[in-house]
Amino acid sequence: MNASVNTGVPPVQPHKLKVATVSLAGCFGCHTSFLDIDERLLELIQHIEFDRSPLTDIKEVGQCDIGLIEGGVCNSENVLVLRAFRAHCKTLVAMGACAINGGLPAERNRFDVGVLLNEVYHDRAGLSEGSEIPNDPELPLLLRQVRPIHAIVHVDYFLPGCPPSADAFWSFLNDLMAGRTPQLGHALMHYD
Repeated sequence: MNASVNTGVPPVQPHKLKVATVSLAGCFGCHTSFLDIDERLLELIQHIEFDRSPLTDIKEVGQCDIGLIEGGVCNSENVLVLRAFRAHCKTLVAMGACAINGGLPAERNRFDVGVLLNEVYHDRAGLSEGSEIPNDPELPLLLRQVRPIHAIVHVDYFLPGCPPSADAFWSFLNDLMAGRTPQLGHALMHYD
């Protein structure tokens, strides 16, 4: 017969990893794919808790075990957010093509930003007379080129894909949670 002894001391809860996520210059496709792990989210939240993320609406990143970054770096605000993540996250992961190589937002790198702004705000047909390029202190300054995140900060891991599949996220996070170096097989690395 198994008898349990009540010692009055609550059982020790396993340490949950703190995870923060953010989308810089991207489409939120990586976050959507992450959520596609579906019912496995219920298992995942037994092992992690979310800090700053579009999933929590927490605005400032706290001390975290893992930071997942989607999107490239296209403006001064992206740089500040990225540096805050690097300073507060033990492990930083570039997730998706935009974070890894600039992705689709980097297509503007072929053009001069000043020329683009003039075309959009001055030269485009249908604009009212006297249209100006927005110049408000609350608007982040555009960088001349969109950069991958590793051009700004040290990145510990790269999770490729556009976006990475839900199964790739699941495998990757399980490896990290177990203290293993993530290993994605060929079947998990594809670009849809």
